[in-house]
Amino acid sequence: MSKRYTSEFKRDAVGLVRSSGRNVTVVARELGVSPESLRGWVKQAKADGGEGPAGALTTAERDELRRIRRELAEVKKATRSW
Repeated sequence: MSKRYTSEFKRDAVGLVRSSGRNVTVVARELGVSPESLRGWVKQAKADGGEGPAGALTTAERDELRRIRRELAEVKKATRSW
């Protein structure tokens, strides 16, 4: 079962990794989260801050893409029933 974490918790966890100098695995263990989750949050925070790899989507861009895909699916569904 996966847990949902607040954006504030994720932000604070990423900040702890960045400011403590400890590796992701150690911080994840201390916080009780999976290292893979924390690693992903750190990666996304870098993309949001313009530090990610070329072509990496920011959180805002991911949200917009998700919204547009949902709208497109609705339009396709509506046009099939014509």
